[in-house]
Amino acid sequence: MPPPCRIEDYAMIGDCETAALVSRTGSIDWLCWPRFDSDACFAALLGNSDNGRWIIAPDDPATHIRRRYHGHTLILETEFETAEGAVVLIDFMPLRSRVASSDLVRVVIGKRGRVRLRTELILRFGHGAHVPWVTRLDEETLSAIDGPDRVILRTPVPLRGKDLKTVGEFTVAAGETVSFVLVYSRSFLEPPKPIDPLQALVDTEAFWTEWVGRYRHEGNWVEPVKRSLVILKALSHQPTGGIIAAPTASLPERIGGPRNWDYRFCWLRDSTMTLDALMDAGYYDEARAWRDWLVRAVAGSPSQIQIMYGVAGERRLTEWEANWLPGYEGSRPVRIGNAAHHQLQLDVFGEVMDTLHRGLSGGLESNEVDWNLQRALLDHLERTWREPDSGLWEMRCAPRHFTYSKVMAWVAFDRAVKSARRFKFEGPIGRWAAIRDEIHAEICAKGYDARLGSFVQSYGSPSLDASLLRLPALGFLSADDPRMRGTVEAVERRLMLDGFVLRYDTRLADDGLSGGEGVFLACSFWLVDVYLALGRKEDAERLFHRLLGLQNDLGLLAEQYEPTSDRLVGNFPQAFSHVALINSAHNIARHGKREPGIAPPLSGQRQPFPRSVDHRAPWPSAHCPDLPICRGSPAALG
Repeated sequence: MPPPCRIEDYAMIGDCETAALVSRTGSIDWLCWPRFDSDACFAALLGNSDNGRWIIAPDDPATHIRRRYHGHTLILETEFETAEGAVVLIDFMPLRSRVASSDLVRVVIGKRGRVRLRTELILRFGHGAHVPWVTRLDEETLSAIDGPDRVILRTPVPLRGKDLKTVGEFTVAAGETVSFVLVYSRSFLEPPKPIDPLQALVDTEAFWTEWVGRYRHEGNWVEPVKRSLVILKALSHQPTGGIIAAPTASLPERIGGPRNWDYRFCWLRDSTMTLDALMDAGYYDEARAWRDWLVRAVAGSPSQIQIMYGVAGERRLTEWEANWLPGYEGSRPVRIGNAAHHQLQLDVFGEVMDTLHRGLSGGLESNEVDWNLQRALLDHLERTWREPDSGLWEMRCAPRHFTYSKVMAWVAFDRAVKSARRFKFEGPIGRWAAIRDEIHAEICAKGYDARLGSFVQSYGSPSLDASLLRLPALGFLSADDPRMRGTVEAVERRLMLDGFVLRYDTRLADDGLSGGEGVFLACSFWLVDVYLALGRKEDAERLFHRLLGLQNDLGLLAEQYEPTSDRLVGNFPQAFSHVALINSAHNIARHGKREPGIAPPLSGQRQPFPRSVDHRAPWPSAHCPDLPICRGSPAALG
């Protein structure tokens, strides 16, 4: 059985409630229905085709494969060329208009000649474990049921069952169109009525085009910022406003290693940078929805605040291992759920307070309930900030006094003082200010190592941590403070790999796990921000340009990058990476327009992701003119 594609060879489509990963070869290898954090019905990404996938591809070998997103949408177009002709496969998920169902649409359009194609649908519910019961409802409709879940496939292509799979062959000539619609619904409800796939295509294009059209910034980095904003929107849960970290589970931080986590949940620590990115881009409705989700999620006893929640604010995210899945390229265990949700991580108090303060400062309205919640959180933090915790990297070892956690405790009281003073809120401002100053003094005394000339990961430790690059952005110290300059220099000496930033040295860390990982892309963007604050604009732009070179051909980023093998690793696409990209791009823009041309590459810079197919070849100006979406000249990739 062939292994799954490289992580960067996948594209994402979604409907703002769930998402699917589509390979370069036309196979959908990952889809959780009906929500991001539901069980997967296609899980070949973490195993093989027997764990569920849906492929539509030429029957003969493709001589060229090219793909792109249509404009600034999440509509994927993949062109297959064979010796006999060429077709375009369009994949997308319409925004839901029906509460109880979700659609995935695949349209094949003949471009030139005649192309023989095959389709193979392998549904496996329960993360690739359960074979459904398949029945035919009519000549063009199949139904697959597994307990409460039902998936219906509608297509004019004749299909048949073979070895617990649904297969079919068909031919598409130039100018012809063949559609497939896969729809999820609950098995105890009436099957949803059919949709018009071509009208759904037009409506989906209109939605994304209008949404992206609200972005009004200009500059050299508009295209990657727009793509990153689309990814953030696609990773948001439309009904609740929550934004997940990634749509995947257990993609490894190192191929074959054990650092495989489920990221289909909403982390509080992402909130500050997410809110900044959305408001800075002018998306106040999404920022407000995210802020409101945050307030609902953390409501309750302050002692029970969690570092992450489900997409609707669920608290129970029990971690377990899907032992029947061999893992991505053998990377085991395959973890579902995330045990870190019960850890004490003191930084989340600062993230919540900073998020709410930034929301108010950006123009989002507040109310008495929000402020009362903040005061309750501060009362609890006042009693607990001196305790050791598990840190923002969620170390699975004995708790420590992590420097960044203490800095975020400082942030919590600092933002409380500023909010109370600026917005005339009631509170013990003097006491909060005194605690803030006490925390600041302790960090400078215990979190800074004079021998290293740098802040360190935890009190008394010689280890470095890239999170400390955030201190200037948080207002803890100015970037030109000698202690911050020393920290930046120490990170450059000890946490840089091929010009990018490791979050910490996993080879030396006692973090409860063996094995290393790739460079952490968000941390590398943080170094861009610090370079700007230090006046090192050329260094900032050079590093930013190299980071953009790590995007795949569609402009997507994973959590990490492995320089030795030149591969993206970790869950994909990663909201944290795209948020950091947006913020760095806006920071560069605020530091003035750069000179025309591109920042020169660093010495020895490798070209990103060589391919055996020509995926960057130019597209014709109108490859399928009969569809409204295909009229006109296509936008550039990325």
